[in-house]
Amino acid sequence: MLTEGKRREKVKNHKTVLQEFVTVLVRDPKVQKEDTWHSYIDYEIFIHTNSMCFTRKTSCVRRRFREFVWLRQRLQSNAVLIQLPELPSKTPFFNINNPQHVDHRRQGLQEFLQQILQNPLLLSDSRLHLFVQTQLNPEEIEACVSGHTKYSVADAIQQFASLKRRFPVEHEEKKNENYADSDSESSSSGLGHNSDDSISHGCKASTVSEES
Repeated sequence: MLTEGKRREKVKNHKTVLQEFVTVLVRDPKVQKEDTWHSYIDYEIFIHTNSMCFTRKTSCVRRRFREFVWLRQRLQSNAVLIQLPELPSKTPFFNINNPQHVDHRRQGLQEFLQQILQNPLLLSDSRLHLFVQTQLNPEEIEACVSGHTKYSVADAIQQFASLKRRFPVEHEEKKNENYADSDSESSSSGLGHNSDDSISHGCKASTVSEES
């Protein structure tokens, strides 16, 4: 029979083993066709966690740079006392044909997410969870958070994060292109290229990384 001291030590060790973690990877940049003349790059966001803050413990979505810009703006407006980490700088010299440019941006986006996903106050913002665990676009995220959709935040994450496609739109809405500057580039590229503009890409199989 365990003494009281040993029981407490066992409980303490058990809690240590179950210490919460959040692994986020930004990877697999792909060129997407926007129209006849313009293309852009999106990135896969892979989340693996045991944190109680997250509805799903593993998820995989794709986002483009201007959606990150939108997310940072919204998080900053809702947490004015917090200095958010910067995104990689947007430059007119960015070239989607240049693997170094693309990887530098990818690394910057990953570092941005790694930092904000460690902040308890930012983790309380539903926009962040919908951003990293669903394919809702910014307008749909705002509608969901504001309670203007038939589905809740938890519904959106549970039902659609693993389907690698956008949530069905209840009412056809014209996309609002004003939430951030366009990140489109006129180019063809040696990077993976997909002519389907809908963000509906399967996530590649992954071995869980301990990278923070």
